[in-house]
Amino acid sequence: MLRSPAVAGQFYPGREAALRQMLDDMLPAGDEKIAAFGVMSPHAGYVYSGKVAGKTLAGTAIPDKVIILGPNHHGVGHPAAVFEQGSWLTPLGEVRIAEDLTAMILDECPMTAADTVAHRYEHSLEVQVPFLQHLLPEVRIAPICISRLSLDELLQMGEGLASAVASCAVRPLIVASSDMTHFESGAVAHHKDFLAIEKILALDPEGLYDTVRSNCISMCGVIPTVVMLQALNCLGASEAELVAYSNSGDVTGDQSDVVGYAGVRIR
Repeated sequence: MLRSPAVAGQFYPGREAALRQMLDDMLPAGDEKIAAFGVMSPHAGYVYSGKVAGKTLAGTAIPDKVIILGPNHHGVGHPAAVFEQGSWLTPLGEVRIAEDLTAMILDECPMTAADTVAHRYEHSLEVQVPFLQHLLPEVRIAPICISRLSLDELLQMGEGLASAVASCAVRPLIVASSDMTHFESGAVAHHKDFLAIEKILALDPEGLYDTVRSNCISMCGVIPTVVMLQALNCLGASEAELVAYSNSGDVTGDQSDVVGYAGVRIR
């Protein structure tokens, strides 16, 4: 199946030349490529969060396969939907699905299912793809759209994902797609976001889940980030770094009502 882009021309340019120019502007040149188990990257419109995503991904060594975990903003489809076969189209061309990897994920994670409905209009995974494609044109992806799972199911999914990754000759990168606090002042967003970031840097999936819930942090990608952290702990990750943090008010000049963005790399 070929998935057509849902938000090209909205979240990022819909024409190849304009998109390549924007990506060149947002991806720092000459950064050392650091081998990583995973990253957390934001998924807002590129004008707002693109520099954080670009700095995070530009400094990360991109292997030939990347698992992308994103939240389901629309609430449709299976709650743990794996896009199993085919390719995704962006203005830069087609990106193939890593079908061997998606098959392993479906085998190792019984709470997942092959489902394209959840992906049809979802932007959280899509906006990561042009960055990856620009950095490594031959990249293959395993997109998973997640919602409505309990903490125990998320932790089990992380363990299954780790088993699938460990079976690969070359370890895939895991990208968790998430924005941070939504529609609060810059000061409040910063305070809340760093409560969550502290747990991410500590590689603490349960702590992140509990912190977001108890502090009413509107981090839309907490679910995929919990799954990623659990998987990376199983795979032996030992350290994390905050690569960049900003909010939408840094672009608009208005700090009264912002969305926060964080880029984290885990090794």
